Amino acid sequence: MLAGLIFATDDADDRPDKLAATLPFGGGTLLEYQARLLVAAGAAQLLVAVTRLTPELIGAVNRIGGRIPVDIVRSASEAAEKVHPLARIIVVADGLVSTGAIVDMLAGEGDDALLVVNEADALPHFERVDAGTAWAGLARIEARRLTDVARFPKDYDFQSTLLRVMAQGRTLRIALPPSAAREGHGIQRDSRALADRSRAVLSAIVTARPGWFDRLVLAPLARWTLPGLVARAVPSAALASVGVVVALAGLAGLMFDLPVTGLALAEGGIVAMALAAVLGALRGEDRLAAVQGRVIGGVVTLAALLLGRMASLEAMTATGWTLAIGLVVAGLLLERAARRRRSLWWASPPVYPMILLAFTAAGHPLIGLAVAAAYAAVSLVGAIERLTADS
Repeated sequence: MLAGLIFATDDADDRPDKLAATLPFGGGTLLEYQARLLVAAGAAQLLVAVTRLTPELIGAVNRIGGRIPVDIVRSASEAAEKVHPLARIIVVADGLVSTGAIVDMLAGEGDDALLVVNEADALPHFERVDAGTAWAGLARIEARRLTDVARFPKDYDFQSTLLRVMAQGRTLRIALPPSAAREGHGIQRDSRALADRSRAVLSAIVTARPGWFDRLVLAPLARWTLPGLVARAVPSAALASVGVVVALAGLAGLMFDLPVTGLALAEGGIVAMALAAVLGALRGEDRLAAVQGRVIGGVVTLAALLLGRMASLEAMTATGWTLAIGLVVAGLLLERAARRRRSLWWASPPVYPMILLAFTAAGHPLIGLAVAAAYAAVSLVGAIERLTADS
């Protein structure tokens, strides 16, 4: 069993009336973001270590509790009583910002471990482990470690004492990847600086996706648009709804023989829905992201079929229909084959309307359908070869 222990004890540097854990981050609070990372890593229980309760903290804990059991603890002895005795626990330092990829480094089976960085490269608020290393804010412990910490006097700082106990034992030390700081990893207790880290984490979420469309098209758009939406607390569902409306307008344009306008609107709606999915991922709205993926697939299917219908009527042949159906079938099979792993160069649903738009604007919709279908087919062959090699 995997559990999480999040420290929420220190005040914000620039707002002493607030806990750092309750500062805004990603459309919620930092504590909620940390909890989402742990849940995504497989945690089945969360412990939140506190020294005082505030209305914001209680509200954040209640929202987290709707997804996973959460216990508030004030000491190591309370934590040891609450957690399963055989649990592995991921420890999250107070004010830590990280990404799912970093948390996953400690989520697997194994002995106690500390995520560390060289003292010379340590960021602010990283606690020293010894003369040469500092703690990078994440650790993996067995539940019995909490009992060891509980033997110390109660007025000792819980987080620091736990770190000292781990440093003195036989603890595996995992080096923090050099790219982690660029992706937003660090301890931050200033509200303004935390907003900057939110943008870095947002960029890391997009660039971590495997497809070239996400990295080359979606990532720049996300860095430009989403920080403002997060700052204004725009709901992910609202952005998704705008995308759906624009995409439907594009499909209507295709039905009324306006292919360029229709494809442009459809692609715009798809991009808006993809941005909503990224925003939802930042806020832990995984269900919304899954729904957006299915809606995008439906829009792409209808757009291809409507363009194929129009091209067939203009040419008075079934070529357009045949190419469109081939594109849809190859695309659907590709999505199924690439469900686990996807290479950078493989096609993805948002790419097909871009190809169709480029060739249709040049007056060659049939060539666009052929190119898109061929791209999907070649990507499908690559996915099948990878599945065969992995089996």
